[in-house]
Amino acid sequence: MKIFLSVLCALCGYGFLAPAQAAGLDQLKAFLDTNLSARGVFTQTVIARSGKKPQQSAGIFALQRPGKFRWSYEKPYKALLVSDGVKLWSYDPDLNQVAVKKLGTAFGASPAALLAGQDLDKNFELKEGAAADGLEFVEATPRGGDASFERVKIGFAANRPASMEIHDSFGQVTVLRFTRFETNPVLAPGLFRFVAPAGADVVGD
Repeated sequence: MKIFLSVLCALCGYGFLAPAQAAGLDQLKAFLDTNLSARGVFTQTVIARSGKKPQQSAGIFALQRPGKFRWSYEKPYKALLVSDGVKLWSYDPDLNQVAVKKLGTAFGASPAALLAGQDLDKNFELKEGAAADGLEFVEATPRGGDASFERVKIGFAANRPASMEIHDSFGQVTVLRFTRFETNPVLAPGLFRFVAPAGADVVGD
């Protein structure tokens, strides 16, 4: 959960194109040009540098550009991340605790900003990655030395992200894959607002 407070959600996509599909950077641009919202289902695998058993989780997400998202972990434990584009709420139901922080400039250099933000060239160095498994990849490295991760690989098919692989500075890798995708749905504004439950311990901004 901790790593994803910095990296947040992503979008998804699937379906493989014929061999003539566009390169990764072209697909990233096409995705951002044609999609303002999305929702779907994800799986997440966190692989530690030590090689211990990977941590796996699954849930649902919704996204509205720029900067709004809802990332809900459903299995094996519940947790919720919500952003209204200004603040980020992180809710742990087991502890009944809410952490609140301003997105600020840190969001611009996060992996979430690759799909939910803007000004990519300002915040990232982007380059083509090697194609693999029917996907075209983009590799993104944050500009500046204060990011919580070292690099991100995003796999595209049909002008949609199909996977995201996040490498942090501790040697940990978080892999996101998506099993259902809906492009440009009409999303209720309430999805991106959060009200702390009664009795919850609220910390932060």
